[in-house]
Amino acid sequence: MPAVTGPGPGPVAALDAVRIAADLARRVGVRATPGEPMAKHTTMRVGGPADLFATAHNAFELRGLVRFARARGIPYLLLGRGSDLVVSDAGVRGLVIAVRAEASRLEGDRYTADAGVPMARAATEAQKAGLSGLEYGLAIPGTVGGAVWANAGAHGGDTAAILESATLLLADGSEAVVPTSELGFGYRHSRLKDNPSELVLGAAFRLVRADAATIAGRLDEIRRWRREHQPLGLPSAGSVFRNPPGDSAGRLIDSLGLKGRRIGGAVVSEKHANFIVNDRQGTASDVRRLVEVVRAEVRDRLGIELALEIELAGDWSAWTPEEAA
Repeated sequence: MPAVTGPGPGPVAALDAVRIAADLARRVGVRATPGEPMAKHTTMRVGGPADLFATAHNAFELRGLVRFARARGIPYLLLGRGSDLVVSDAGVRGLVIAVRAEASRLEGDRYTADAGVPMARAATEAQKAGLSGLEYGLAIPGTVGGAVWANAGAHGGDTAAILESATLLLADGSEAVVPTSELGFGYRHSRLKDNPSELVLGAAFRLVRADAATIAGRLDEIRRWRREHQPLGLPSAGSVFRNPPGDSAGRLIDSLGLKGRRIGGAVVSEKHANFIVNDRQGTASDVRRLVEVVRAEVRDRLGIELALEIELAGDWSAWTPEEAA
């Protein structure tokens, strides 16, 4: 899921990582690793070390890790599959929680999943059960939690259209099942982006009955489209910019001849102009510099301000706009 940064000031030097890791293991029963390279856990394959890195294998561990961090004022970041974000070369201050809570179940036309269930898996599980509505999830490289957080969408579908409710962990540590109507959904947006203390634990989707073979055909079409139009063989964070009203960010970037534009190891994809790929030697700074160059070109030449769809996570305090010049 995209980054969700929790409260807590906490400069990295103030964190005694080994001591905190031992305390976390004793109180929550989860092992934390100091200095874990985030490049190993993001689809862009960039990012410096996390002060502490822990994996939540179920909803119980996820709740425990978040409550532990909140009680001690430790900054935290929830990480799904590492897509849709670029982690800084300086790394992440505090605790990174990899969400691997992946329980799911089907009850009639209702599909319920923990926050860590990959959206692609959700799509295929629904298909096998003869349930339609989640097909777009096959094109979402993240998790259920991230899809709710960002109202993820693709191929004519989005999360808000099929979500019945989300189970949230609230700022006071309590849990609530919140209906879709109260989640403030908009284009690639939910109220959760404005309230980082509200975290997704799980979600319930209301689907419709359909022929499983027909749904499988639709999934095959999505797979084929992605192979033909997206740079699936290279590290990327997915679509970099949101589409402006009535247009496509990829079309705008392509119209300016920016495919192939490179800064360091970051390159505007020749296959899809709204993707920046990492040639496996790139850094987070390379990616961000190229993002800002592309955005400036579109703004200066077309008069359109592109908004980021990716999230910039971690410690960017040493990065300055001058680097993009």
